[in-house]
Amino acid sequence: MPGLESLHRMISLLLNETVPENGRILVVGAGGGLELSALAQANKGWTFDGVDPSPGMLALARQTAIEHADRIQFHEGDISSAPNGPFDAAICLLVFHHLSLDDRSATLKGVRLRLRPGAPFVLAHVCFPQGEPDRSIWIDRHLAFGALEGADCTKLEAGRTALRERLTILEPEQEEVLLREFDFHSIANFYTALSFRGWVAYA
Repeated sequence: MPGLESLHRMISLLLNETVPENGRILVVGAGGGLELSALAQANKGWTFDGVDPSPGMLALARQTAIEHADRIQFHEGDISSAPNGPFDAAICLLVFHHLSLDDRSATLKGVRLRLRPGAPFVLAHVCFPQGEPDRSIWIDRHLAFGALEGADCTKLEAGRTALRERLTILEPEQEEVLLREFDFHSIANFYTALSFRGWVAYA
């Protein structure tokens, strides 16, 4: 993901506008732990609940964020496995393009129910135009950016198939419509980096 470290800094900045020093943050799709580690490092008084359906990814997150283990609780499962809150903020990075529309809707509903009024929700994932020829152009750009020099053509083609058939990628305008459907407001696109976009919205 282009500028991931900078994205983490942007998220911390956005959350600090409203989250108190002892804020409680919900992290949806916490596997890997990079955002947990970055946010915990930058905000010493915050506590976190991380949710992810993959035991292996949760194990990696525990290791990545081990320095802040006393402030992080992990929960295996989807949004229904998260505590009821209320949370002062929620984030969801690099998840939604892996979810069906039904699962996205369930996740948005679950996050919204767990947030305090006015709390921010930050999300970022793959998002680009879906009409042709733009869709094919953006798929090629996405693959070209992520490919290592001399990458196997077979693997690139498998990636192209995954982008076309297995991921749920929406138009930017559709993303904002979906957020509004679940009563998020003041939606702002704060991050755009090649095939990735990020939004902040409020409960």
